[in-house]
Amino acid sequence: MPPAPPGARGTARQATANPHPPTKPNGPLRVAIVGGGPGGLYAAALLKRLDPSRNITVWERNTPHDTFGFGVVLSDETLGGIEHADPEVYAALQAEFVRWDDIDIVHRGIRHTSTGHGFAALGRRRLLDILHHRCRSLGVELRFREEAPDPARLAQTHDLVIAADGVHSTTRTAFADVFRPHITAHRCRYIWLAADFPFDAFRFEIAETGQGVMQLHGYPYSADASTVIVEMREEVWRAAGFDETESVERCAKIFADALGGRPLRSNNSAWTTFRTVVNERWSHGNVVLLGDAAHTAHFSIGSGTKLAVEDALALAACLSEQPTLTYALHAYEAERRPVVASTQRAARASLEWFENLALYLRQPPRQFAFNLLTRSRRVTHDNLRLRDAHFTEAVERGFGCPPGTPPMFTPFRLRGLTLRNRVVVSPMDMYSAADGLPGDFHLVHLGARALGGAGLVMTEMVCVSPEGRITPGCAGLWSGRQAEAWRRITDFVHTRAPGTAVGVQLGHSGRKGSTRLMWEGMDEPLDEDNWPLVAPSPLPYKPGSQTPRELSRAQLTDLREQFTAAAVRAARARFDLLELHCAHGYLLSGFLSPLTNRRTDAYGGTLEKRLRFPLEVFDAVRAVWPEDRPMTVRISATDWAEGGTTAQDAVAIARAFADHGADAIDVSTGQVVADEEPEFGRSYQTPFADRVRNEARVPVIAVGAISSWDDVNSLILAGRTDLCALARPHLYDPHWTLHAAAEQGYEGPGVVWPPQYRAGSRPPRTGRTDAPKPRLTLSDLPFAEAPGA
Repeated sequence: MPPAPPGARGTARQATANPHPPTKPNGPLRVAIVGGGPGGLYAAALLKRLDPSRNITVWERNTPHDTFGFGVVLSDETLGGIEHADPEVYAALQAEFVRWDDIDIVHRGIRHTSTGHGFAALGRRRLLDILHHRCRSLGVELRFREEAPDPARLAQTHDLVIAADGVHSTTRTAFADVFRPHITAHRCRYIWLAADFPFDAFRFEIAETGQGVMQLHGYPYSADASTVIVEMREEVWRAAGFDETESVERCAKIFADALGGRPLRSNNSAWTTFRTVVNERWSHGNVVLLGDAAHTAHFSIGSGTKLAVEDALALAACLSEQPTLTYALHAYEAERRPVVASTQRAARASLEWFENLALYLRQPPRQFAFNLLTRSRRVTHDNLRLRDAHFTEAVERGFGCPPGTPPMFTPFRLRGLTLRNRVVVSPMDMYSAADGLPGDFHLVHLGARALGGAGLVMTEMVCVSPEGRITPGCAGLWSGRQAEAWRRITDFVHTRAPGTAVGVQLGHSGRKGSTRLMWEGMDEPLDEDNWPLVAPSPLPYKPGSQTPRELSRAQLTDLREQFTAAAVRAARARFDLLELHCAHGYLLSGFLSPLTNRRTDAYGGTLEKRLRFPLEVFDAVRAVWPEDRPMTVRISATDWAEGGTTAQDAVAIARAFADHGADAIDVSTGQVVADEEPEFGRSYQTPFADRVRNEARVPVIAVGAISSWDDVNSLILAGRTDLCALARPHLYDPHWTLHAAAEQGYEGPGVVWPPQYRAGSRPPRTGRTDAPKPRLTLSDLPFAEAPGA
């Protein structure tokens, strides 16, 4: 791939191409478009409008009126791009739209309405009619009921081939070795239907049947019709025995209340499974993918047509802006890929929420409604407050928030410890100890974060033996001297930041030990002074890593005693909470994962056997840890690798620790094997915490790219987590929690400014931003000269 071309962007294009750019002599003049859906048609209209000399042909194998689904929802952002690029199409759409603001959510017979959302929709056939008319008026050739020629042949006879032929794209298949598509099928069946009346809101309704949970998604698309999508898990669909002939009538009966007893109708509708399409490349020579051929996003966030239209806008603009076709296609992909990736992450969160809908049925109806509204993480607590303050405040009251108290500043009780808020400073290895002894750095580091207002401040992983260290700089609790050093830190927190709890995380590095400090080479073996490693099985962490010795029965006993001795010292050091580190591929995590535990004795094999030693350690530590002080366990809920720990395993692991007395599960992911493939993104690990909480019915701590107080409020109020642990935000801002309170105007008991810092509890003033704006600009004056005159 050539270097990024000039003008390539990584964000969505707000206002697209100049309608009258200079025609480039090397621009594509002969254009073939495969697929006559909205994306292909709109690309044809834009390209023809931008250069009338272009010869553009659209092939569509179906009739002009064949369509999948009934209504189309478009966002204001997408409409703004259309308005700028083609006012005629925009005006035609405006005349057809039905608009509404409300979302109705019906759960167990109770309807809750949230307003202020702003939707615009029209019939899909009407949208196609508008685009057909626009293409014909511009001179685009539309060929219906005709298969497009072979993609390779089109590429030879045309300057540009746009593959807009949908999720089952034949063009993509023809060049699969180049585009390298990844297609993921999901766990729900759904069917597109319609009703001959308009819903007065976007409606979600849940039906709990004898076969399982089913849901309805409905919205108006004209003055007399609505789209209705019925969706359910595959096993529910099979148990219900749906067939194509009676599905319409049965769906109408199941959702008779939502439909007012009225019938549904079909348009050759069939039950199908949603597939997420991701391509490693979007172009090949002069062939480029657009819309569902390039990417798909679940219908529950209403983005398929939106993405296709935005693709068309960006492609047309890049073809006008870039000097060559190659640069244009790379600029198009560079601009659209991050936008699509963000949308697909949101869509994945949304579709998984509906796949796991049964987990939330026990929630109070109003909290359930809030959970549904914020499922994709694009609508948040603060955003929803702006849209509908009345609804949001009602959810907060139901949750137990005192007036004016954000959810993050409500207390939470773990055994005999009450945390004054829901913010946790996540364990972060500092690699700054000498012989395991925490020093002034640790005092300042942890003390600063305790003064910063979090409800709970956690140490880094504190190692139970010298051989259990990750690096020579790791802190420990294998000696009384170390316990005294930790006591100095806990005393500071309890004295100077009263109300803040401080917790210790105990662990052993296992096969990931004897490595360099992080900034000298993370996970790289020491050049000298290595110590021997032990693990469940003799497997090195990665090529070049030291191979550990497999632990014998006698060594397991010694290790268990090391953990209990460290726990006794931690109690004497006055830690308020103890967390057992069973994540990230360290020793206890190594027992849990099938990828790192290959034992054939009583400690390996089935999940029950792999749990045996971690549970033995937990029981031994719990026995010496003070009864009134809580214990938590950090787990990796997935290894992000084939054959590793699954989300269902994580639920079983969490349930097992809870049964043994764990007060909460700290749900992290990964770092178990070096060849993992994490799906990074905002709050990317929180769905695992959500599932553990709502399936294992145990309190959880969510971690992983949670960076804003708005996310914290959203996750807690939706019932997806009980506490939120943040790492990097607390490195960036030790007073993150205090600042979150100030930014939300909160001054209650959930967070307390140290008296020494109270004068800084309001953001400092910046430069003046309210200066009078100019009344006139140069172009307003009658004697203004033309540029360059």
